[in-house]
Amino acid sequence: MRSKKIANLLFCVVIIIALALFGCAPVLKQEARSPQDALRAVRYFYPVFSDDMDLASLKAAIERNLAYLRKLSPDHPFYYGDQIVPTKKVIQGQELFLSIISTWGFEPKVLKRLIKEKFILLKATGRQGNPKVLFTGYFEPTFEASRSPTHTYQYPIYRLPDDLIMVNLSLFREKCAGRRLVGRIQGQSLIPYYTRTEIVQDRVLEGRGLEIAWLKDPVDVLFLQIQGSGRLLLPNGESIHVGYMGSNGHPYRSIGRYMVDKGYLKLEEVSMQSIRRYLKENPYSVDEILGHNPSYVFFRELDSGPVGNIGVVLTPGRSIALDSRLFPKGALCFISCQKPVLDKAGNITGWTKFSRFVLSQDTGGAIRGAGRADIFWGSGKYAEVAAGHMRHEGELYILIKK
Repeated sequence: MRSKKIANLLFCVVIIIALALFGCAPVLKQEARSPQDALRAVRYFYPVFSDDMDLASLKAAIERNLAYLRKLSPDHPFYYGDQIVPTKKVIQGQELFLSIISTWGFEPKVLKRLIKEKFILLKATGRQGNPKVLFTGYFEPTFEASRSPTHTYQYPIYRLPDDLIMVNLSLFREKCAGRRLVGRIQGQSLIPYYTRTEIVQDRVLEGRGLEIAWLKDPVDVLFLQIQGSGRLLLPNGESIHVGYMGSNGHPYRSIGRYMVDKGYLKLEEVSMQSIRRYLKENPYSVDEILGHNPSYVFFRELDSGPVGNIGVVLTPGRSIALDSRLFPKGALCFISCQKPVLDKAGNITGWTKFSRFVLSQDTGGAIRGAGRADIFWGSGKYAEVAAGHMRHEGELYILIKK
């Protein structure tokens, strides 16, 4: 019996060694730490390049993208997986793709042939232990606001304070490329900037003239910060657009996760709508729950709709946010996932598969890693519902000209 066990053990060892020698040994996937880890070239299995949106919106998104790219040096490097690609080649690829869709539209067979012939297709490696990408959504919310505080409007949104300091750590250590510190000077020391609790509850920024406007509800302020942009309706009928200007440097912590851990909500029911409903019904919990997230976002006024991290106006359904440490800004992408189906009352009746071409034109504090993507849905009821409930796995591809 013992000799049989030893023989079985030796057999298993031989199999493991053989698998390792032939490159087939099972390896636990690690979280991507660099662009080289985030994307892998597709060799054989190409997706069906169908697109569920209109051609005009994609052309507009690409044209906005090209406007950003043309402002850069032709030799500015972008990291597409293990390839370093100069701006001029990125521009050539997107101009070529624009020409293709202008001629052929969204004919899947033609697109597949031409993409295979003229482009390198890269696929996102996904999350640790999971090759899929988790897709969420965001939108441009609309809130009632006032330019001055009143009994109704008590909760301010702020511009970026002048005592907030951003330190690029790569200037001090090469291995710290892409990392930074945000803080403020106290005496001769750099210390962390004020937390959400200090800003909201202790009002440490009050009286410095940083207020852009005041909102009715602290939860409105939080959701405006989570979305990163929004439209404010003033009492006189005018409206202003505001967008992300910076943050206090503290890590983003999900209040949805906190509420699940505390037993306030069940995991399957977490959405913007359920969070807002709970906080409205339990106002005594607002400071506790909102204070769990120490991150605080500062805004600037915009001339038009929401602007992404590459400085262009976002295109509803065509702009996505990715981790800019791992994925190239302004990249042409293709995604497949699920979107909600709504009835006339705006209720979700189901989810349906979709795919489309999109552009990487934004980033976000919660969008970290090779397995996260955020779709900008625009404004309105559908956008709000899609952004509030979408949390589905899918696939993300990036195209670059051969």
